[in-house]
Amino acid sequence: MIAHLKGLLVSTGIDSAVIEVQGVGYLVGMSSRTLSALGPVGEAVMVHTEMLVGEDFMRLVGFASGEERDWFRLLTGVQGVGARVALAILSALETAELHRAVAMQDKAMVARANGVGPKLAERIVRELKDKIGAAPVGTALAAGSVTLPTGTLAQDAMSALGNLGFKPAEASAAVSAAEAELGDAATLDALVRLALRKAAK
Repeated sequence: MIAHLKGLLVSTGIDSAVIEVQGVGYLVGMSSRTLSALGPVGEAVMVHTEMLVGEDFMRLVGFASGEERDWFRLLTGVQGVGARVALAILSALETAELHRAVAMQDKAMVARANGVGPKLAERIVRELKDKIGAAPVGTALAAGSVTLPTGTLAQDAMSALGNLGFKPAEASAAVSAAEAELGDAATLDALVRLALRKAAK
């Protein structure tokens, strides 16, 4: 198993790059996000890798971070998601956005990727829901510049409202308001109940 490659970036293509390591050029498939993070040709690069082996092929896929590689493994574990589709999803969404989409069961966001239809997007968010934690916090939502609440209770409350069908922006605003009203004495149950009341207004 090749865990990573460290060498010179020789060339880049639409969905791959060639990295030279001690005189050997490795063709590495990549998402557009990883390709854009590599830097200029001729410079030293390091990418995390996953080796794919089939009956009639052997292929290396590279990632800018270990987190992106972890998501690639999760995605390709879903029926109907091959390496090409997984890379398309990772090209369309940052890992934090993908985490949030799965946590909030936002299949429309996943379906933004090329080659991902509504049914496959639904299967992805459904099957990966139990394999990830709460949505990551501290980043802007794709729908606007609303910031997610940051406490562990707030994350859990966000997830609970998301499971009930509230949009991320609605859940975020309701949980933030409830958290501000309840203060440090808030429990998860109280936070969810108050956030529901505020979201329903």
